[in-house]
Amino acid sequence: QMDSKTRELVKLGIAIGVGSEGAVHSQTRKALAADAKEEEIVECALMAITAIGWPRAMASLTWIDDILGDIKSE
Repeated sequence: QMDSKTRELVKLGIAIGVGSEGAVHSQTRKALAADAKEEEIVECALMAITAIGWPRAMASLTWIDDILGDIKSE
């Protein structure tokens, strides 16, 4: 049985893998709500480089930053 943080990070990885901007935004929020650290969230996108390639992983990082940047500016 996975804890909620791990479950949300796995789902974030899946959203990154399918390249869904909306799902990445949503799962980033859910991971944060499950007490994931920003570094853990960013690591999900960085880990994707070897599986989906540099361009798509970097796109995912920008989608993640859409949410993390909003949180930092609050």
